[in-house]
Amino acid sequence: MTNQIEIPPAWERLPLENFSGVLMVIGAPDTGKSTFARYLYTRLCASHERVAFVDGDVGQASLGPPTTMTLVVRQCGETEFPPGGTRFRVFVGSNSPRGHMLPTVIGLYKLVRRACELGATATVVDTTGLVSAEQGGHTLKHAKVDLLEPTAIFAIQRGCELEHILVPLRRSARTRVIDLAATPAVRPRDPTMRRAHRAAAFRQYFADAAPLEVPWGRLAVFPAPVFSPGRLVALEDARGFALALGVVLEMDAIRRTLSLLTPARSLEGVDAIRLGDLWLDLATWEERRRWDMGPACEETKRET
Repeated sequence: MTNQIEIPPAWERLPLENFSGVLMVIGAPDTGKSTFARYLYTRLCASHERVAFVDGDVGQASLGPPTTMTLVVRQCGETEFPPGGTRFRVFVGSNSPRGHMLPTVIGLYKLVRRACELGATATVVDTTGLVSAEQGGHTLKHAKVDLLEPTAIFAIQRGCELEHILVPLRRSARTRVIDLAATPAVRPRDPTMRRAHRAAAFRQYFADAAPLEVPWGRLAVFPAPVFSPGRLVALEDARGFALALGVVLEMDAIRRTLSLLTPARSLEGVDAIRLGDLWLDLATWEERRRWDMGPACEETKRET
């Protein structure tokens, strides 16, 4: 991945091999944030036996479908991105942390904790591009810092758009801030292009999907069994990691079963269903508003 881009000299001069622990990368959209995060990962592979990468961008995810965050851990001998091996994934259920900040922060913590359990001595965390103060960007980033306790934050900005986040961190001993300029090589993507990117990612993820009958009455359902056609859900294991995503096709309220379009071939290891706040048009794989996808089928009142 990194050998396909032009690496700024400022990146090459950084003594990145000396870093360890949790390393956060923050920046607004189209600043080179994710590109630097991958570059940081490959550099760390030269000095650490086990390096982890957390793709925390739910809207423009690179290691999984939109609405999810994914952890991968370097296997022995690997230096390329992305690494192979087992992936761990959490389902936020939205393409933006706005309105979903608590699941976003909790999900990142679960993934970073799992990386530590697997023996990673350096974990790169690529975050979302939500940095606007008006939209709660500072609250979100500060919550991540408080919970993940990064040893360093790599802040990439064009001007001073991150300073409302960075000023208190610069004055605190809880982390180290490394400033980097935005790379001019990044091609900006407007909202239309970003929506198209997400639709393409969903199309690719569900390319081999097939209907699967799910007896939801025998599983935990978070937050409640409110299903409707087109709703995006996740099938989770007992630790809350997403095994697969699915799209509701239909529901049988009497039998308490769902028909899901999903790449999962069985319910092996499935402990729960988690409902997302996103509906998909299966003809275009574009995101749809709830009221465009038909009435919800609610079983909440009968659930015990």
